[in-house]
Amino acid sequence: MIIRNLRDKEVLETTYLAHGGATAQMILDSRILKEIGFLATAKLPPGNSIEPHIDPMEEIYFIVDGEGEMSVDGEKRHVIPGDAIWLPTGSSHGLKNSGDKDCVILVVASPIS
Repeated sequence: MIIRNLRDKEVLETTYLAHGGATAQMILDSRILKEIGFLATAKLPPGNSIEPHIDPMEEIYFIVDGEGEMSVDGEKRHVIPGDAIWLPTGSSHGLKNSGDKDCVILVVASPIS
């Protein structure tokens, strides 16, 4: 059994700037996972954006806290805590924090088999 906490050294050491606007960290990734690409968390400050981008894998964004405007292949929707957004492989997607507090998301990614 492997358990990771957001405060663990192994998680904190992975901190990076994700797509221009969010601070992200890998909770679990290829160092441990065999079939799933990764589980990450990202914090997007008010007014910041995860710039539209395309990833070579299927992803799910899960909104934990805050709110924003999610864009997937040109379609825009308001998202709130509890929303899960499926992002097909090759889709253009981005997220803008439209609220007044941090938008916190979990990202699960799965590589193409």
